[in-house]
Amino acid sequence: MFNQLGVIGCGLMGGSFALALKRAGLVKRVIGYSKSPSTTEKAKQLGVIDQAAESALLAVSGSDIVLIAVPVAASEATFKAIRHLVEPGVLFMDVGSTKRDVVDAARRVLKERVCSFVPAHPIAGKEVGGITQADAALYSGRQVILTPLPQTLPELVQKATDVWAAIGAQVLRMTPENHDAAFAAVSHLPHMLAFAYFNSVAKQPAGKDYLSLAGPGFRDFTRIAASDSAVWRDILMSNREEIIKQAQRFRHTLDAMEHVIRSGNMEALEDLIRSASEARANWQMGATKPPTNR
Repeated sequence: MFNQLGVIGCGLMGGSFALALKRAGLVKRVIGYSKSPSTTEKAKQLGVIDQAAESALLAVSGSDIVLIAVPVAASEATFKAIRHLVEPGVLFMDVGSTKRDVVDAARRVLKERVCSFVPAHPIAGKEVGGITQADAALYSGRQVILTPLPQTLPELVQKATDVWAAIGAQVLRMTPENHDAAFAAVSHLPHMLAFAYFNSVAKQPAGKDYLSLAGPGFRDFTRIAASDSAVWRDILMSNREEIIKQAQRFRHTLDAMEHVIRSGNMEALEDLIRSASEARANWQMGATKPPTNR
């Protein structure tokens, strides 16, 4: 049981974490901060937080667990705002979709206080964000990746593991480098492709006509293209090196498929399709262990 949760960033992720801890009886009080006072006021009205803080630092004051739920590009500024109250006995976590940049920022700003920080990435979300979308069940049955630093206190890593598990998440551990390489492949590149593909259709002269004919397959394939633009701008830029590597791999396989289509090689084309179809049919989400090395 925690006495007070401090939430910095009262949106979908931070709000859902607060509701999940409340529902599980893990916290007595929640104090929240967001740049927009109207957001914290709405969070209070919805029962997500019990009190609004006037600054990130005041959200940390008196808290024994703190969740930093801000865009990854705002991580360093947030660390600077709260560093004077980062103490070894308090668990600090983030929810960023990239980890190397967040860890580097934490090292630069927090220095020896970085031992209190347990970087985290919950594999959960919705296309529509905001505090009104906060859901106590958002993390239930989902994976949460922890990427602790060598300096991170082991007892805080265990505490982070326990709190995520207590709200129904499956907790895994990876290095920040392995995390960013893996998620460039299975999350970041797919989003980039969805954005690019939808634009390629919608911006054609007959794009509106084409879209009017689209069915469930197109809807499912492009679902993530409706994701928040500012959030994904930050993610794609912060993990650009790994995303570019994956984009090059994808371009190679796309070129190979285009080549067999141009050549009229039906057998080779069917082999490529069958390979993907069988692998996809046998794939189960979360059934394999995350990579432990590069």
